[in-house]
Amino acid sequence: MASHTDAPRGTLGVVQGTALYIASVLGTGLLVLPGLAAEVAGPASIVAVLAVIGLSIPLAGTFAVLAARYPDPGGVASYVRRALGGTAARMTGYWFLFGVCAGAPVVAVLGGEYVVAVLGVDRALVPVLALAILVPPFAINAFGVRVAGWVQFVLTALLLTVVVGVVALAAPSVEPQNFTPFLPNGWMGVGTAVSLFVWAFAGWEVGTHISGEFRDPRRAIPIGTAIALVVTGVCYLVLQVVTVGALGDEAGGGAVPLLELARLGSPGFGAAAVGAIAAIVALGVMNAYLAAFSKLGASLAANGDLPRWFAAGAESGGVPRRALSLTGVVVVVYFALMLWAGLDLTPFILVHTSSMVAIYAVGMVAALRLLRPRTAGWWMALVAAVLCAGMLALAIGSLLPAAILAAAAVTVTLVRRRRRARTAAALSAEVKAAEESTSSLGATRSGTM
Repeated sequence: MASHTDAPRGTLGVVQGTALYIASVLGTGLLVLPGLAAEVAGPASIVAVLAVIGLSIPLAGTFAVLAARYPDPGGVASYVRRALGGTAARMTGYWFLFGVCAGAPVVAVLGGEYVVAVLGVDRALVPVLALAILVPPFAINAFGVRVAGWVQFVLTALLLTVVVGVVALAAPSVEPQNFTPFLPNGWMGVGTAVSLFVWAFAGWEVGTHISGEFRDPRRAIPIGTAIALVVTGVCYLVLQVVTVGALGDEAGGGAVPLLELARLGSPGFGAAAVGAIAAIVALGVMNAYLAAFSKLGASLAANGDLPRWFAAGAESGGVPRRALSLTGVVVVVYFALMLWAGLDLTPFILVHTSSMVAIYAVGMVAALRLLRPRTAGWWMALVAAVLCAGMLALAIGSLLPAAILAAAAVTVTLVRRRRRARTAAALSAEVKAAEESTSSLGATRSGTM
């Protein structure tokens, strides 16, 4: 493996990288989670947001330390390869490329559902809108992560502008009495809200796959992570406060809570603003994740975990179009299955989340082995590992998809070992035959003398 200090660097700066980080975390949860959390925890859902912001710091910080120190398109899989070996790395890579990838059509369909609900049109248009959301990010990423980064900067700026507009218009409708009783469902409700928001703050691993595309990863990645933590945390916190304060008991009652919030300030502006947010969020999330999927696919191929043909573009600054096309095939398969299932998102969310939990758990174990003990990064990894163990325990009933992908990775290892054993046996047989032939020839010559 090449030295990371001598490896060529990419072209991403702090601005584009930060935009990609924000997009990977500030996803479709923005559309539904404030309402869902308010429904289960009431005003105390604000405490849940604060708790998850605090819990996100060690996880995001650990990934930032690893990405800055080991900039590699393999991301978490590359750290696992260093710490735990090839089979574990292959599992991690498969979990992300073939498991987390199930979330791509989910994001597109959620965006389509929200737009349909906002505009009040026939729900039969959801697949068409979802397809319209899926296609542009693939086209953008075909030009490389630099172009995707600048597009993401524009999308993120638009998203934040519209969210600030919605909050500003709804803020005058906040009523103090809506914050009482503060704990209508007790601390159990807060715990449920925390579990909801954990998924809202997932996505920090995405940046590890584009770490090699930064001009100065050791400087840009920590800065980008810190800014993304602050921006996403403030967005969710302010939105939660306004959702609870303005909507009160109705906060979790509607299918599109953000729309109800927007209409409080300006009925005419509400539909347009929320429709724009839904489209921008879906496009932004897809754009950020495709950059990670394609880079990872190329890295896996370069390490022999996928056919070598897909390795083109794995290098810093390279455009992994072949791996992007593979990602496209995986997304199309999931999308077709989703259509066949009548747009039932649950099984696909299950595949996505179980794979994400497995990646986080194994990634933190790798971090503890790679980082120097008792440093700041190591302590963050330790805290994150404990948190991930808890997440793993909570998700134990939904880990079958991750287990299947892990079995596929182990199967590849066994097939490789068998091939190597056959090759070694064949070479040994050839050498033995050559030695016997030489010995026989020598005996024949000796007999004729």
